[in-house]
Amino acid sequence: MTTAPDRHRNHSERPKPGKLAKLFGEVANTTARASGRASTFIIAAAVVLVWAVTGPLFGYSDTWQLVINTGTTIVTFLMVFLIQNSQNRDSSAIQVKLDELIRVSTVQNAFIGIEHLTDEELDEIKDKCERRASAADAGEKAVENTKKAAKKAADLVT
Repeated sequence: MTTAPDRHRNHSERPKPGKLAKLFGEVANTTARASGRASTFIIAAAVVLVWAVTGPLFGYSDTWQLVINTGTTIVTFLMVFLIQNSQNRDSSAIQVKLDELIRVSTVQNAFIGIEHLTDEELDEIKDKCERRASAADAGEKAVENTKKAAKKAADLVT
């Protein structure tokens, strides 16, 4: 089975994050938490409502429309990076937790680090796992059928 090249790498070798990376992480965390709150949605909805109400005041001008278009474009552009950062951190944290569960359980430790493999290698592993699962199901069905046949035979004898 193919394994990830850095699976057994010592994690203490990992470089420490710089000040900018720490700052970005903190800003991303704070913004991600804030953006998911109901109060943030209410504020955003209020901004849109104020913008809509001021339409007649500005005669629905191009500038009036440009204000909301520019504002929403900027917010969307920045949120893409913050959301991706959050998703990456969440995914990494979940992966580490899964790796630890695999490591301390009776399942195959060979699966630790497979997230670093190519799509083709992951597909190959997935196919092997599915074949094993099908074989296990077939084995369980055969055992069940054997039990039923043995019970019928025992019932005939008695």
